[in-house]
Amino acid sequence: MTADVVSREGPVHSLADAGRAAARFADRWSLRVGEVMQFSNGYYAQLLDSHGKDATEVLVDPGSGTVRLEIGPAMMWNTAYGMMPAGAWPGAVKVGSGQAVRIADQWLRDHRTGLRAAEPEQFPGYYTLHTLHDDHIVGMLSVNATTGDIWYHSWHGRFIKMQERP
Repeated sequence: MTADVVSREGPVHSLADAGRAAARFADRWSLRVGEVMQFSNGYYAQLLDSHGKDATEVLVDPGSGTVRLEIGPAMMWNTAYGMMPAGAWPGAVKVGSGQAVRIADQWLRDHRTGLRAAEPEQFPGYYTLHTLHDDHIVGMLSVNATTGDIWYHSWHGRFIKMQERP
C-alpha cells in the first residue's frame, strides 16, 4: 500500500457523495468508510478495517472528486497505510489514549485558546481528535503514538457537518 493511490470520481456535492467516493477508494484495500465530515475546504472520511478499527483517513476534493490519503498524519505517521512502514519507526506505541488527550489539550491551551480535545480515534501509529469549542466540533488534530508530537489539521477549513459512523 502506498500513499500515492488516488481515485478521481467527479464532483462531490454532499456527505453521501463523499462517502461513496471514499468507499470506492477504500475498496482497493478492503476497507470501509466510517465517519464522513464536510469542511469549508472539502470532505474528510475515516476508513475502517474489517473489524471496525480505524485504518486511515482520506480527503475528498469537492470539485474533482479526487480521493487521496489525508496529508499529514495519515501519510507520514500511519504505520500500516502511510508512507512509513512499521519497521521505519523507532519504537512502539508509548502514548496511550488518555495521554493523547492531555497532550492535545495542552497544545490547544498554548496555541488555540478556547478549544479542547474530544476523545481520540486510534489509527496505526497515531491518534486523531476532534477539536471542540463549547462542545461543538471546530477542527481536528493528531498526536503521534510514539513521540507525542502534535499535527494540527489546518487544511480542513471551517467545520460544516458530519455523518456519524454507520
